[in-house]
Amino acid sequence: MSAEFDAVILDIDGTIWNTTGIVAVAWNKAVEKTGYGVRKVNAQILQKEFGKTMDVIAADLWPELEKEKRDILLAECCTEEQIAIRNNDVDITYPGVVDTIVELSSQENFYIVSNCQNGYIELMLEKTGLAPYVKDFECFGRTGKGKAENLIILKDRNQLSFPLYVGDTQGDCNECIKAGISFAWASYGFGTASSYYKEIKKFSDLKNILK
Repeated sequence: MSAEFDAVILDIDGTIWNTTGIVAVAWNKAVEKTGYGVRKVNAQILQKEFGKTMDVIAADLWPELEKEKRDILLAECCTEEQIAIRNNDVDITYPGVVDTIVELSSQENFYIVSNCQNGYIELMLEKTGLAPYVKDFECFGRTGKGKAENLIILKDRNQLSFPLYVGDTQGDCNECIKAGISFAWASYGFGTASSYYKEIKKFSDLKNILK
């Protein structure tokens, strides 16, 4: 166990893996299926949006749609996304993520908090083989709450005192500040961060932080 931290809480998109190419194709399929005539997306657009809660992403992408139609489209996007990720057989994890978590799991407790939809974390754990190494998780899709609140929920539920959160965006940084949790910036991911406890240029750098 690290002398400074009693747990590591991980973000998913831009930290563990990059699904944006797969998800863009899936979401565009959903756009076609619903027939609403809204704009399609690509990986670059999604990289700027991922990390926000699902309702905010939908509002950013399709502001012209009334909420009812936006919710229908978002539900269809999530359905197509789950199918596409489940069927994907290409390794989309960032280098060293799985090996580092497996290596450190004998002395560190790993958790996940994400702004994703319900079922996404379970699918990621299944696809990456990381399920045995993650003690607990929480997400927007399950609680309807933002990342700071979910961090506090998970921290309290597992009686954690000094967890370290690893994420890749300024939004992650802001939520950690709200929750009173230390933030390590995965600079290889989608975004930037103005303040952080440590920068992680590659995931295996986590080993040096947790010495």
